[in-house]
Order: sequence, then structure tokens, then C-alpha cells
Amino acid sequence: MLQSDNRNLPFDLLDIGQCRYVPTLELQEELVAKRKMGSIRDTVIFVEHEPVFTLGRNAKEENVLLSREEIEKRGVDVVEIGRGGDVTYHGPGQAVVYPIIDLKARGKGVLWYVNSLEQIVIEVLSDFGIVAEGGREDRGVWIGNDKIAALGVRITRGVTMHGFALNVKLDMQPYSWIVPCGIYGKGVTSMTLSKQEVGIDEVKKAIVRHFTEVIYD
Repeated sequence: MLQSDNRNLPFDLLDIGQCRYVPTLELQEELVAKRKMGSIRDTVIFVEHEPVFTLGRNAKEENVLLSREEIEKRGVDVVEIGRGGDVTYHGPGQAVVYPIIDLKARGKGVLWYVNSLEQIVIEVLSDFGIVAEGGREDRGVWIGNDKIAALGVRITRGVTMHGFALNVKLDMQPYSWIVPCGIYGKGVTSMTLSKQEVGIDEVKKAIVRHFTEVIYD
């Protein structure tokens, strides 16, 4: 688990380690309500989820290739949520980042925010010698035709929730049980598949650094 002195950051950092999806969603909702009231600072949650498929508002059932019963037998949860996008997978070895940020107070909009999240991931990957790109019609961060980081956000009254998931070192098999993000003919990859062995704590430290530079500079 990454430890940080929040006094040195322009936001509070909360690393909750490995956790199932629903309790993390409930934590996000609680923090969003507090941020809207102004009772907390901007907050960034780090988590590694236990295996789960999440279905966004636009998810199509046909993009889940197995029955719910078959998926649950394989130890994977299925959760329908309020972010944008289709179906994606979260699991151990993936750096999941949920920023709870008041964009309205900073005079920033949705497009700026989504572009900024992509930029953060691209710069983190560059630190590890991996060249990637964003800004596509299919949002997220890509290495060629393989997605390495998925984005999905929800913004209410200017406050963000959900965020991005960067594949560091994880079991890729569950991706074969879905059509990731509802995109046919393209694949998924991870940092270790793309370049080298890398520790998730190293990646988290790079995320904190670039998140601070991109969002708060």
C-alpha cells in the first residue's frame, strides 16, 4: 500500500489496497457528497479491485460473452454502475484511480478532465519506457490497437467520480469473457506484457506525481 503525507499534496490521497467493487463505490459516493458540501478537499482513491466486470450506462448485454452464472463460478462479480462506457474488467494487479475533484470550483470542464486523465496515464507509461496515445474516438490509452488503460467518469454538480484503470500486471484471461469497452476487433494489454516487469507501488508513485502536475499546475 502506498503511503503519502497528504500535507504535501494539493489533494488527499486514500490508498485502500485490495477491495471489492461495491464497498469502493459506496466510499466514492460518500466522498462525492462531502466534496459537494465543501467538507473535504479534493480526494484521490487508489484501489486494486477483486475480480469484477462493471457495466456502464451504455453497456450492452451481448458484450458479456458468458452467462452471469458462469462468470460467478469463475469468481468474478458483475456490477451495473452509473459511469459512462460499456463493460470493462477490474482485477488485482491493476492500478485503479478514482479522483473526487471539484471541477466547477476550478473552472474546468468535462473534455479538459478526460483529456487530462489520458495525459496522466501517457506520461506515467513514458516513465517506464512505454509509448502510448490517447485522444481517440474510443477513449482510453492505447498501444497500437491494444488498450492499456480504460476511462469512465461521472460528473455531477461539477464533482467527479469513477476515473481510470491502468493495467500493470494482471491476469488477462477474464478479458476473453467480454468485449472490452464494447469495442470489437481490438485487444487489451498491460505494462508487463508491453515492456517489462514493474511493481504497482512504483506505478502509483508516478501517478501521484503526474496527477499533481497535470491537474493542479
